[in-house]
Amino acid sequence: RSKNISTFLKDYPITASIIIIQSLLFFITFIPYLPHDFIFQYFAGVNLYIARGELWRLITPIFVHRNFSHLLWNSCSIILLGPFLENILGKWKFTFVYIGCGLFANIASYLFLPRTYIHVGASGAIFGLLGMYFMILIFSKGSLPAIYQKTILTVVLLSIVITFLQPGTNVVAHLFGLIIGVLLGWWLFNKKGLKPY
Repeated sequence: RSKNISTFLKDYPITASIIIIQSLLFFITFIPYLPHDFIFQYFAGVNLYIARGELWRLITPIFVHRNFSHLLWNSCSIILLGPFLENILGKWKFTFVYIGCGLFANIASYLFLPRTYIHVGASGAIFGLLGMYFMILIFSKGSLPAIYQKTILTVVLLSIVITFLQPGTNVVAHLFGLIIGVLLGWWLFNKKGLKPY
């Protein structure tokens, strides 16, 4: 839906806040007199440091990105996927879903990838949103137009395929984010259902 920036900020405060936070963290790296890798050094998901007790690194990587294209791609995905879910879930449940999916994706990265592995990015949380959309497709019961249903299914399937084809992708985070999103979607929508769109 067409919205200007002020309306978007007002209607979707959590989606907007996510974009603002990760953008600020990225552009802080360009502040003079700060080390270029300051944010990456202290907030990236470094499995070795997590093992040593730096547990904040299970959350902070959700908002840290490698480069501008990485930030731009994930921000566009959040802008596309976030508003509808924030609208139907409410801001607190949406926050819980987004952070929860990203957290479990990072926990899986810690458990199943080498101690030398370093990971950043919102992809685990974003795949959690895709999982939620998949469950909307399952439980929508006609609340979404057919074209929306086909679009959701196509995006989910393409995202999974791209996960395995794109070099350097954290496959573990993507898949576990998706799984947690599906489970949360089942929990939230199974009994409640969805209001007609």
